[in-house]
Amino acid sequence: MSSEIVNVVYRKYDGSLHWHHPAVLLGEDEHGVWTGCPVGTVARRGHESSVTWKHASVMLFPRDAWWTACFNAAPYKAEIYCDISTVPQWRDGEVTMVDLDLDVLRMRDGRIILDDEDEFEEHRVRYAYPPEVVDGARASAALLLEAVTARTEPFGPAPRWLSLVS
Repeated sequence: MSSEIVNVVYRKYDGSLHWHHPAVLLGEDEHGVWTGCPVGTVARRGHESSVTWKHASVMLFPRDAWWTACFNAAPYKAEIYCDISTVPQWRDGEVTMVDLDLDVLRMRDGRIILDDEDEFEEHRVRYAYPPEVVDGARASAALLLEAVTARTEPFGPAPRWLSLVS
């Protein structure tokens, strides 16, 4: 496993800090760049108190898609948690993107959930998302719902990357 640490930084559309934490750079494949968060990773939402994650996970940052994905080790209830976001941007050891609030989850019991539609609508108005951002977010959510439900790669069995951090 690589020892290179990257900073994962999610922001809101107004530029305010959202979730941020360190991750270990694991590698790349046809789906994008993979990072790992072992048990004990410390994360913060904005400027709130930090939290320590009790389960390992890996994150996928596609090169040109409006989403990111987190694959969680058992027994975490959400097997896959996808954030609809702007395209991840890499610079100086950091990957950053704007969280657009919509989330697609696959729970361990097989349920597929489109989450936070109300938050997306609220923030669409509050932050005045341009039409191309609204359309991009909704299109990405629809594509992810289909891919996660069908278990199309990379949303099939737990990715091999997860074994590197769990």
